[in-house]
Amino acid sequence: MSDGSNLPDDVSTLPAGSPLTRAALEIDEYAATLGWDLPARLFALVDSAALRKADPRVAEQLGLADSTEPGLTPVEQDELPAGMELDKFLGTIAWPAAVAGCALVVERLMLPPGAEQSRPRNASDAQLADWVANHPKREEVRITAAVLRDGSKEIALRLRSKDTGREVLTGPDLVPGLTEALLATFA
Repeated sequence: MSDGSNLPDDVSTLPAGSPLTRAALEIDEYAATLGWDLPARLFALVDSAALRKADPRVAEQLGLADSTEPGLTPVEQDELPAGMELDKFLGTIAWPAAVAGCALVVERLMLPPGAEQSRPRNASDAQLADWVANHPKREEVRITAAVLRDGSKEIALRLRSKDTGREVLTGPDLVPGLTEALLATFA
């Protein structure tokens, strides 16, 4: 695990209500500072108050020692194994009890509503991937999916064509398959 020190210092400026939404936006902002065309990144989400109590030294390293704010602290995990399919990798994860949730940042291509109607029939996975990659209305997106053990979920979605913090879309059901896969890591 990394120490999380590369994450933005002041999350209070992020326009979010719940701690999970704030964590998703904080991670999205961090990923935005790294640029595009990067591999997936995985984060543990730790209750900030519990972290301050359980490990004051680590809380101090993360800049949480003097805070009394509730919330979630994202802690970036080791790099995902190269070449392993994401769904297979997620199936190998087991989180310790101290981890309240997790988040994953992935980049994908997205098609607009209605594009499915022109999808090639009986195409192989490779052919479908090629069709999406060459679709004239494709959009590159960065998805930050965050979930908690209790089933709460949040997505922050950033379009590459509108790569600013003000243009990030949020909502719990934007990419349901991804949040369900993350929730399964707590089963």
